Amino acid sequence: MGVLLVDAGNTRIKWARLDGNRPARGKAAVHHAWRPADFARRLLRPARGIDGMIVASVAGARLNRALRSAARRAGIAVWFVSVPRRAGGVTVGYAEPWRLGVDRFAALVGAHALFDGVPLCVVGVGTALTIDLLDGAGRHRGGVIVPAPDLMVSTLLSQTHGIRRRAQGGAVPARGLFGRSTRDGIERGARYAAAALIDRAVEEGSSTLGREPLVLLTGGGAAALRTLLRSRCVGVPDLVLKGLAVLARATPRAHRS
Repeated sequence: MGVLLVDAGNTRIKWARLDGNRPARGKAAVHHAWRPADFARRLLRPARGIDGMIVASVAGARLNRALRSAARRAGIAVWFVSVPRRAGGVTVGYAEPWRLGVDRFAALVGAHALFDGVPLCVVGVGTALTIDLLDGAGRHRGGVIVPAPDLMVSTLLSQTHGIRRRAQGGAVPARGLFGRSTRDGIERGARYAAAALIDRAVEEGSSTLGREPLVLLTGGGAAALRTLLRSRCVGVPDLVLKGLAVLARATPRAHRS
């Protein structure tokens, strides 16, 4: 029997089956307004032979209830991961571990499993952009949260009348930082701002750890930032699912809630 790994974000949900040591190829969809029947149809019915589901969710109570209901109707045990002080080789650096997003925690677990002994800046690019510093021993040294580039752009377009009006129309091709239209300037500015923050995090992390951390980029918006970084970086798709796989293997099912 297998386990289904589920990463429920603010906008998108990703899932993959775990039968052995590694997740199978993941799938993803926008989950807006999904009901229990949608979770059953999209996630559970195609994954025949699973007897459990492990979930990292930051999507809120409504989605969690719908997912739990779908699992209950299918007779599948479900475990919503919470953030402990230590698990999966990672020690959380927050004074109150539960305040760290469970998706960030799972990503740290996955990162440490992939690059044990290597200091890391784990960067998730979704609705928000998160940066977490992890030393080679798996100790979390803290993190940063800012709007991701898409959210920066949408905020400017929705909250500023003059910019919104001038941003209508197509972008003019350009290279580098400086755009040749308002829309292009917004989009380039957002991406370059995010990249500059990541590079600054690497600089601060190097000072903290005495060694330059490797950047791990994950999330739907990661590809747009990778070419802008000056720091050493590696793209790791579905890093949260990889962390969930580690937690699923490490936690006896009898102790799951």
